[in-house]
Amino acid sequence: MRQLRTLPRPFTPDGSYPRRWSALVALLLAEAMNLLDATVVQVAAPAIHADLGGPVSAIQWFTTAYTLPFAVLLISGGRLGDIAGRRRLFVLGVAGFAVASLACALAPGVGFLIAFRAVQGASAALVIPQTIGLIKAMFSGDEMSRALGSIGPVMGLAAVCGPVLGGVLTHADLFNSSWRAVFLVNIPVALVVLALSPRLPENRAPKRPTLDAMGTLLAMTGTGLLVFPLIGADISRLSAGSWGAMTAGLLTLTAFALHQRGVAAAGRSPLVEPSLFARPGFTAALVASTSFFAVTNGLMTVVVLQLQLGLGTGVLKAGLSLAPWSVGLAVSSWAAGAHLVRRYGQRVMLVGLGVLLTGMLGAITAYRCAAPGAFPTWLLPALAVVGLGAGLFTPAFFTHALKPLRVQELGSAAGLLNAVQQLGATLGVAILGSVYLAGAKDGSGGASGSLYAVQVAFWSAVGLVGVSAGASWVMGREGGRGCEG
Repeated sequence: MRQLRTLPRPFTPDGSYPRRWSALVALLLAEAMNLLDATVVQVAAPAIHADLGGPVSAIQWFTTAYTLPFAVLLISGGRLGDIAGRRRLFVLGVAGFAVASLACALAPGVGFLIAFRAVQGASAALVIPQTIGLIKAMFSGDEMSRALGSIGPVMGLAAVCGPVLGGVLTHADLFNSSWRAVFLVNIPVALVVLALSPRLPENRAPKRPTLDAMGTLLAMTGTGLLVFPLIGADISRLSAGSWGAMTAGLLTLTAFALHQRGVAAAGRSPLVEPSLFARPGFTAALVASTSFFAVTNGLMTVVVLQLQLGLGTGVLKAGLSLAPWSVGLAVSSWAAGAHLVRRYGQRVMLVGLGVLLTGMLGAITAYRCAAPGAFPTWLLPALAVVGLGAGLFTPAFFTHALKPLRVQELGSAAGLLNAVQQLGATLGVAILGSVYLAGAKDGSGGASGSLYAVQVAFWSAVGLVGVSAGASWVMGREGGRGCEG
């Protein structure tokens, strides 16, 4: 892997970059803003649908239109930073995100909003990959560790605040903005980031890599063919056309993998380091990540749909109902990152999945015991347990997934894991959201139908947790206790 060096920059007498801490604030604000937008719309989505109309499947598109381009363009965004300069791509991405956010807030119809959400996702894919490279350009030694360590808490805070913030902003109806406030809130944040961005140094690879346009096209086409047929579909009765599209998607992704090998063999720069797939543990990590983030993001959507569409709960109550999940996630991710992973290693992953499964079974029981039309009170502690399990799994997973890799593989691996995380979120909203909507349609209708549908969706998610557990076990076999120390 090529060493990344900064372009000439001013130094203080001790050799450090003078404006590094204020520049770090810009990077972290941008990271939080981009990651927040993956979840902040989930609670507001039913209100958006009620205002703009369109098919019910549009509720899923409000999220997946953002996460899908975010996922498939992340690695290409990092490559563009290598070629054109990380600060330049960072500023371009933040500016594009701000403009797209304003366009979302002013969208007159469903189609426009979905299109502008896709632009938001593509802009985020330009911003996020630049963060680590710019931090490495500004910091060294212990300061670099502190700066890199700040990314995790920011990601956790974005996950904690997203659903609740979406409910609060929509309910507050500031200046009669209703749901549009969840997009308008990005504007002042983006302006602050842009104001601080001149403090960032320019940084790029000393030997410019090539941009694998064909690889990007294959990845986008393959994932699109997989996801599109699932959104709004009856999962139990997919049409022949849907199965054909998904088969074509798998074949296209296979062609992408073969293409990456050919690019590497020709001495050019592949999007993904092919040697990663020679490691069964890393392939298992991709499976574990996809299924885990499908569960967490998909279930969040299902809970919101059931509360707002099934029970008629207001947007504020729906948002606050996810607060126990968010608090549990914050507490356990801190404990895992600060103490548990160092002491117990990869076993924390399996414990986290066990706690997650316990919370999901508790949620199923809460729904089963709830009277039709009544709020399932015991859902709140069950969601807190779900959050605890998710928070235990995530730090242990990323630590263990990256630990066995060689230095030259780390950049490609980190980018691919982030991309797969967003792809898992996309698939989770598509699959579990469609399972819920199909169950509500096939059930007895009204509140009873929604209770039936949400249980079907949770049981489907239980199967995905089993996939994550099996893949995590394979990771453990390859790496032993890995990150224990």
